[in-house]
Amino acid sequence: MAASSPPPRVESLSNPVQQLVINGEQVPENYIHRNTDDGPICASFPVTEIPIIDLGLLTSSSPTGEPELEKLRSALSSWGCFQAINHGMASSFLDKVRAVTKEFFALPMEEKQKYSRTLEDIEGYGNDTVVTEHQTLDWTDRLYLLVRPEDQRKLKLWPENPDTFRDTLNEYTEKLGQLTEIVLKAMAKSLSLDDSCFLDHCREGALMYTRFNLYPVCPRPDVILGLKPHADGSTITFLLQDKEVEGLQVLKDDQWVGVPIIPQALLINLGDQSELASNGIFKSLVHRVVTNSERERISVATFLLPHPDMEIEPANGLVNEQRPRLYKKVKNYVSLYFHNYQRGKRPIVHSKFKFIFLLFFISYGLYRKVIIKSMEF
Repeated sequence: MAASSPPPRVESLSNPVQQLVINGEQVPENYIHRNTDDGPICASFPVTEIPIIDLGLLTSSSPTGEPELEKLRSALSSWGCFQAINHGMASSFLDKVRAVTKEFFALPMEEKQKYSRTLEDIEGYGNDTVVTEHQTLDWTDRLYLLVRPEDQRKLKLWPENPDTFRDTLNEYTEKLGQLTEIVLKAMAKSLSLDDSCFLDHCREGALMYTRFNLYPVCPRPDVILGLKPHADGSTITFLLQDKEVEGLQVLKDDQWVGVPIIPQALLINLGDQSELASNGIFKSLVHRVVTNSERERISVATFLLPHPDMEIEPANGLVNEQRPRLYKKVKNYVSLYFHNYQRGKRPIVHSKFKFIFLLFFISYGLYRKVIIKSMEF
């Protein structure tokens, strides 16, 4: 029997979800989520307390710092995330970040489209790139901006309306840069590694992106997701949640649970590159966003990534006879990540040494077939 042809490559940009809602259009079929492997779509899954970490204690030289380090290690090993408090940003400032986000998405469509992304770039205003005709789209509009390195900013894509947008984003991400150093040093210390072990991945040439998200009111929250299940391709992600509307769910012990809103907290989660660098001790958080039939929701996610030429591999101090090396060395992981995300796949799976022992037990022919199968995307 002849092999079926792969679906044609589409390569186009989907229309703004907000415009579909304003126009009262029928929901297009490619927003309907049909992957039953991801579990039922339900906004009423139980809301579970996520570990809370006091960042002030992580930098403390007093005896109270050690228990907080243990809490951090436990949170990142079992959850892959935590709610960060005492992070140095006033609640009023976080509200300001939320406010400029809402003000931007409330602008007329023609004003927002001045900052539209192109098919060749992830930066700018828009949403999903359509790469196959069978792709399931996310019910969200986004403004995606490179913040660091500063000399690579595309300021033509940075909104001038609201007039406080640029200064607010600049101040917010400056503060996140300071928090990055605190968190990455603490992560290394919790594993008895040199303080700079993870931080060195995110120094010279590291990339920082901020993504402003709008999840419009959705007429079919039972079958449509704001974001499909995924883990981030970053080293670390900072998320500022909506102050009133829940929607983020995380996968814990193969069950979806809701993340509660703590207005003054930042949700910090690990991406695939931290799981890889920790040799699997820390977990990359699998999460999704459900939609709401009555209220729109916003969030602001900031991703920190190594320079594309930086090679990431498990830290030497975390590889031994008791815990063998689990991951290959990778470079420009984020490129692989974006290639797979729209297809609903996790590229970190292909970075694992899955079949290292098969060579000794099976014939070369079968081994080769297994390896080729594992590399298919």
